[in-house]
Amino acid sequence: MTEAGPTGDALVEMLAALANPLRLRIIAELAEGRDYVSHLARVIGVSGPLLHMHLRRLEAAGLITGSLELSDDGKAMKWYEVTDFSLHLTAPALAEAAKTLTRPDPEEGS
Repeated sequence: MTEAGPTGDALVEMLAALANPLRLRIIAELAEGRDYVSHLARVIGVSGPLLHMHLRRLEAAGLITGSLELSDDGKAMKWYEVTDFSLHLTAPALAEAAKTLTRPDPEEGS
C-alpha cells in the first residue's frame, strides 16, 4: 500500500476478496477480535476446509493475518485477526490506483 492508498493491483485483489458474502462474514467476525480456525468455522457454520480456502484468500489480499500458537495443552492452533486496513473509495482514488495496474485481470495471473 502507498500513503495515498493501495496500488491498483492490491486494490483489485482486496475488492475481489471482499466480493464474497462468506468472506465478508469472516471479516465481520474477526472485527470483533481474533479467533482460532475451529471456533470461527463453528460460529460461521462452514466446514474447516472451506473456511481455510476463504481465509487464504483474505490473507493473500492483506485483509487478515494468521499466526500459529500453542495452546496450554500443547496443540497447535491457527489464530486469525483483521489487519489495520482502510478503504476509502472515491473516483479520484480509483483513478490513482488504476495508474499503477500491472495486470489486466488478477484472476488470470501474470
